[in-house]
Amino acid sequence: MHELRLANLLGACGLAVADRVRDVTAGLNPSSAAAVVVLAAGPVGGTELGRRVGLTQSAATRLVDSLVAAGLAARSSRAGRSVLVSLTESGRWVADELLAARAEALAGVLSVLPDDERARLGGLLEKLLARLYDDIGSAELMCRLCDRSACTSGAVCPVGQAERDRGRG
Repeated sequence: MHELRLANLLGACGLAVADRVRDVTAGLNPSSAAAVVVLAAGPVGGTELGRRVGLTQSAATRLVDSLVAAGLAARSSRAGRSVLVSLTESGRWVADELLAARAEALAGVLSVLPDDERARLGGLLEKLLARLYDDIGSAELMCRLCDRSACTSGAVCPVGQAERDRGRG
């Protein structure tokens, strides 16, 4: 297959998958959706939350303000110099719904492939993700909308492994 065609097919597929995921983010913008998923793992400081979703400190502050105003997150006592942000009960519900809708949308995309092709695709995606880690350099940022338990249950996350292999994790 011609390299430019292959690259074009990959780009079109990646964009279509990203659109599918965006369409099921419970009405949240991409940064808010990612923040809710990140916070589902536990409270973090506002600056750290911004780093994990790819925002500047000032943008992260505005993001936290909007999540608090929407009743999805709450600020709690200071941890050192930073205020911790955690999900409210409503925020946890939104995170669960978002991850379930994302899983359903992505499963629909994969449904056209038989089991053997899914297995081959899985191996190829692991290689591609490890390569992309070299450019991005942050497992937290790359996996900001991932269902962590789905990727690590009975397997090793390829992005986390790439981070450990490069001495960053």
